[in-house]
Amino acid sequence: MAVDNHSLLAGMFQHVQPTTRRSFIKRLGLITVAVPGVGSLLAACGGDDATPTPRPTNTPASIPTTVVGGQASPTPAPADATPTSGAAATSAPGATATPAPQADPTATPATGGPVQGGTLVVQGHHEIASLHPDDAGPTVHWVIVANIHDSLIEVDKDFMIAPILATSFEAAADGLSFTFSLNEGVMFHDGEEFTSEDVKYTFEYYANPDNTTVLGPTFSEIDRVETPDDYTAVIHLKTVDAAILVLGMTEFILPEHHHSVVGKDGYASDPIGTGPFKLLEWRPAEQTTLEAYDDYFRGRPNLDFFREEIVPEASVRTIALERGDSDHAVWPLVAEDHLRLMADDRFLVLRAPSAAINHFPLNNDHPPLSEIAVRQAMMWAVDRDRLINDLEQGLAVLATSNLSPALVYYYETDVVQYSHDPDRARQILDDAGWAVGSDGIRAKDGVRLEFVCTVITGDQRRKPEAEIVQQDLLAVGIDMSIEEAPVATIIEQLTQPGVQMQSSLFNWTYGGDSGEPDARGTLRSDGARNYSHYRNPRVDELLDAGVATTEPEERRAAYAEIQQIVAEEVPFLFIMFWEWIQIFNTRVKGVPESSPNTNGPYRLVHTYWIDES
Repeated sequence: MAVDNHSLLAGMFQHVQPTTRRSFIKRLGLITVAVPGVGSLLAACGGDDATPTPRPTNTPASIPTTVVGGQASPTPAPADATPTSGAAATSAPGATATPAPQADPTATPATGGPVQGGTLVVQGHHEIASLHPDDAGPTVHWVIVANIHDSLIEVDKDFMIAPILATSFEAAADGLSFTFSLNEGVMFHDGEEFTSEDVKYTFEYYANPDNTTVLGPTFSEIDRVETPDDYTAVIHLKTVDAAILVLGMTEFILPEHHHSVVGKDGYASDPIGTGPFKLLEWRPAEQTTLEAYDDYFRGRPNLDFFREEIVPEASVRTIALERGDSDHAVWPLVAEDHLRLMADDRFLVLRAPSAAINHFPLNNDHPPLSEIAVRQAMMWAVDRDRLINDLEQGLAVLATSNLSPALVYYYETDVVQYSHDPDRARQILDDAGWAVGSDGIRAKDGVRLEFVCTVITGDQRRKPEAEIVQQDLLAVGIDMSIEEAPVATIIEQLTQPGVQMQSSLFNWTYGGDSGEPDARGTLRSDGARNYSHYRNPRVDELLDAGVATTEPEERRAAYAEIQQIVAEEVPFLFIMFWEWIQIFNTRVKGVPESSPNTNGPYRLVHTYWIDES
């Protein structure tokens, strides 16, 4: 973390105050999504002050059953409804969103419209270890994968449903099937046509437990996929799954003819999608370059190339932005650099609440960390306000459990609240039998109260956070040492059985992805990304119950209890939710002026262009 100019910046930005939950929500907007579904099927909190017809924040939206050409019908359509043309997704009845502009190869700078040519350069903070959609959890990976592939539908920059490979879709009245009509004439990058067989292959590949995919839990309730013809896919579910539309139908489609031959490992370095860009060069720890796909079905991208460079040091990414060597930092910079660049008119700044929690996963299989009392004591010991105020310059909000306060409808306030109270932490440890040794470190039954936190190599944004937490824990007799490793190593070892890794520090969603509170993949005992090896049968029941109903109040009750249990048992140290700040060089045109969905700008890269004037 750069500190040489801290005093100067503190004076320049002394008006910046810690973000309260109210300002976090009010200033940045709610995480909300209009989701076509069954009856009152809900995928996010209600209300968005930016929509023409805002919904109250304490009640969910009335959810339609049919989406045609990107427009959600304001009332449930009858089972025999005939599709009609439409052009935009809706955020609420009567509110429409304008589709993103497509590439116009005839435009010239004189007209002020898009022009073709140039390279958009962005920078990420760690290696891109795989180009397979199943490995696209880290943002740095996802940015590239999302521009190689397309999905049936997407949750756009404003958290609205928009058909992509689908032209329309309809949910059955009982919630057990979805029928998708597909675009015709869409080609994969190798010239093979996309058909319903690719949808069937993709969904059934992930649904098959033998494939042990990360995305497997998302597709676990899929029974089968029927393909009446090349351009119709009917997805049948075993039981109602309220999260399947937002989390499942938005996943990227794999080409059966290629993926079935090379397998997941082969596809990780040789992806073939239908997306706006195709792979040109992949050097995992250095850079990945994509080139425009001339035959993209929504129009050739304006850009010729899209490149993501790997630069672990946040200070170096900042310098590249200031010099014009980079157009955008995929991963946020340190707070003081954010504040400085936000005041620089050379840059366009997007601000949004984050659903990804900044946290320390704690391997609950590691003996000292297996005790709830130890984990609770750690929460009392850590001065999280200091982390927010000093490191993040107030551009974050305190976490109270696994869900962000931006998910207003599902966010639960009636949970255990942890303030900074080292004395209480010491008392809890004393009561649990952890006695202070001659070296100041506690022990019990011959086991020292120590563990290793492995941070991402070169992570200037979060390593200082780990160092402050290290000091706070040491003050109550807990020895946390810090090591570094590549992100791929961290994710792989954290998810291995037993104690391959004891702890780490990164940001991840435990519910809240695309506004959907479902957290089966990270909190369920068998979740593929259960980084803390947390096992609680009641939480498993609640996670299943949360997607087994389409009634908003029933879902909210399930996720409220989950938050209460997580706050009580502390499977991981929940620290804060960052304000997500995205900075673009203003030479990049077509970037939206706002994007409540932090992934939204990356699904629009094919519409951007470079203005060198």
